[in-house]
Amino acid sequence: MRGCETPATTAGAGGAHPALRAARMDRLGDWRFRALDFRAAACPNGAMTDHKPDLDAAYSLKTPEDSVRLYRDWASSYDTDFAAALDYRLPEATAAAFAEGGGEGPVLDVGAGTGLLGAALAERGIGPVDGLDISSEMLEAAAAKGCYRKLVQADLMRALPLDLGAYAGITSSGTFTHGHVGPEALDGLMQVAAPGALFALSIKVEIYEAMGFAEKFVSMGAQITGLELLDCAVYGPGADADHAGHRAMIARFRKA
Repeated sequence: MRGCETPATTAGAGGAHPALRAARMDRLGDWRFRALDFRAAACPNGAMTDHKPDLDAAYSLKTPEDSVRLYRDWASSYDTDFAAALDYRLPEATAAAFAEGGGEGPVLDVGAGTGLLGAALAERGIGPVDGLDISSEMLEAAAAKGCYRKLVQADLMRALPLDLGAYAGITSSGTFTHGHVGPEALDGLMQVAAPGALFALSIKVEIYEAMGFAEKFVSMGAQITGLELLDCAVYGPGADADHAGHRAMIARFRKA
């Protein structure tokens, strides 16, 4: 969590972790989501064949099939070649934001990947946690960490194979970013969240307005309460120069 800042005067930020900066928005919004039941599919027409598994390839993803292929190839080395090599701090920041907001289980970890956020939640005694991801190979890596109750392979842009209102918390780290998932996915997450459920979702700063997250929050209205945006560094001091300044915001709010 090093590298994030908390300004001296922040509306609604009392008691926040010193590594997070909270800024309460004046308006709330309405978002729609298409959830989904997904089974891994082969990449059609040889798509993504020239992309090696790295951050640049992840940011250039265009389709769910692209994601399946990339993360299939990246799963075995993701934690070492990416998370450790770049001092990836966003899962830790997201877990801290969820815990400090009073989050509790059961939790759905959206875009669980190799389980970095699930492990951070478990370290804080939060559970049970279920993980959802489009990549079965990433979920296999997550299973090895032993911090999930169950793991579900699904595409956020289709109907989620989960019970309505099943979760007291929804978390996500690194899913709402370049080449991945936009705000249209959020309706489905609202559907599987129980009334009063706490959300802590990281969103890459550069896409917050460009991909329509700001507009969606504004239109959300009475569906959510207490929306805050928590600013944090994506990477720690161990990151290289190309990534050291990357920022994300963690949208924290409750379902009304």
